[in-house]
Amino acid sequence: MARRITLYDTTLRDGSQGEGINFSLQDKLLVTRRLDELGIDLIEGGYPLSNPKDAEYFRAARELDLKHARIAAFGMTRRKGIDPSRDVGLRALVEALTPVVTVVGKSWDLHATEVLEVSLEENLAMIADSVAFLKAAAHRPELVYDAEHFFDGYRHNPDYALRTIHAAAEAGANWIVLCDTNGGALPEQVARAVAAVRAALPATVGLGIHTHNDGDLAVANTLAAVLNGADQVQGTINGIGERCGNVDLCSVIANLALKYDGFDLLQPGRLAKLTEVSRYVYEIANLNLRNGQAFVGPSAFAHKGGMHVHGVRKVASSYEHINPELVGNERRVLVSELSGKSNIAEKMKEYRLDSDPALMAKVLDTVQDLENQGWQFEAAEASFVLLVEKLAGRFRPHFECLSYRVAVVGERGAGFAPVTEATVKVKVGEVVEFTVSEGDGPVNALDSALRKALEPHFPVLAEMRLVDFKVRVINERAATAARVRVVIESRDHDALWGTIGVSENMIDASWQALVDAFEHKLAKEDRRSGLVSASTSTSTLAPLPARPAAASPAVST
Repeated sequence: MARRITLYDTTLRDGSQGEGINFSLQDKLLVTRRLDELGIDLIEGGYPLSNPKDAEYFRAARELDLKHARIAAFGMTRRKGIDPSRDVGLRALVEALTPVVTVVGKSWDLHATEVLEVSLEENLAMIADSVAFLKAAAHRPELVYDAEHFFDGYRHNPDYALRTIHAAAEAGANWIVLCDTNGGALPEQVARAVAAVRAALPATVGLGIHTHNDGDLAVANTLAAVLNGADQVQGTINGIGERCGNVDLCSVIANLALKYDGFDLLQPGRLAKLTEVSRYVYEIANLNLRNGQAFVGPSAFAHKGGMHVHGVRKVASSYEHINPELVGNERRVLVSELSGKSNIAEKMKEYRLDSDPALMAKVLDTVQDLENQGWQFEAAEASFVLLVEKLAGRFRPHFECLSYRVAVVGERGAGFAPVTEATVKVKVGEVVEFTVSEGDGPVNALDSALRKALEPHFPVLAEMRLVDFKVRVINERAATAARVRVVIESRDHDALWGTIGVSENMIDASWQALVDAFEHKLAKEDRRSGLVSASTSTSTLAPLPARPAAASPAVST
């Protein structure tokens, strides 16, 4: 029979301790629902004594209609010299009324004597008293004991480290979780310690692992623990957390599910939600995606070298360790000056444009020429698609750019704080729109003015927003005459896309990227509504009737 691995997520508690991460109450409830849908077994919601938000979370979580997951409240052992019934932290854990309670105690003798300033025997009593008190609570919660700093303690004083976990187990803990709190353990150290603990604990007590990533070994350490007897894995989505973060549950789940036989983790069909949940947590936490993240990152199955793409087109497994669809990800072929015909062919195949060899050669030549001038399409696939459409004679601009102007003015009444104003003049069909808007900088002002002009004609643009903006100087030696490359990331309810502009003028480069972003969104909606066929190749399709070509805008900075 497959060995059941219990998945314990601490994104909302340990993960929220990461630098720059702050979940609102609503954020925490939304993430809880997604983790439940993924099939996470235990969700640690926070420390009910630490702040009013966490206390409210446990009240609100009781109203959630969770299908699978159980909520855990986290806290610490009693304070020294205090009866557990009078310890406010333990009482808060009981009052949270969660089906699972996790309590953390010290396993390293150094922490007992130097940090808590208690005797080794008092530390053991604090652990046993706390576990027993919580287990005797009226709602009889499942008790998880987190053995903090266990691997450091086991290296320095193995006998005492084992005594601490025996104290918890004998007091009634259902789980003993070994924590690499400082994140510095090595896989072989974890393997030996976990095997020793598993042999020493009664079979009725579950064993878990909780690792941090300070040595960049959190995933390896977690896998080593599971292979040596750990049946619970604690971690966070995307590995967020204090310092270098916690173990990334996305990588652990994918490795155990796809690389090993004999483990039971998620219900059938749930693994394909992994990428979706990863990106949802990034969005809720207001963090940029980590492109190179294993399994779920945007670059996890991205191919740039021509030889690689040539191989993938013939046999996908020649350059991919798994099928990306298994974890809900997708293969991406990057287009750059390193591209060969295979890259162009694969990219154009996605848009049913791969049956015209002459067009493919034209696209390759154009891409290599543009990248020599500073363009870069790796992060701007939407601009690449528009380029191909133009070269194929199929591009229909949805609007014509007549002019734009950007002015930055310091107003006396505002203490000469800069105010940015953008004026945009565009033509949609036979209608000319002339709009003005202020913004926090030139790009924001241009975006606002362009929206004001276009949304009356294309209401769907209201669901699109700019999420990132990057500027890079291409030829620094040209000093103030240097070219700049602007990449804009935009998104709507179901997709994220990048566009690019290159110019000696940063405002002009931004405008190019901004126009491409709007055109891509509108073209996507045309394909969705059936106004444009995405399945017709250029070899059989006559060029679409073109609207008037975009005029060169007037630029004033």
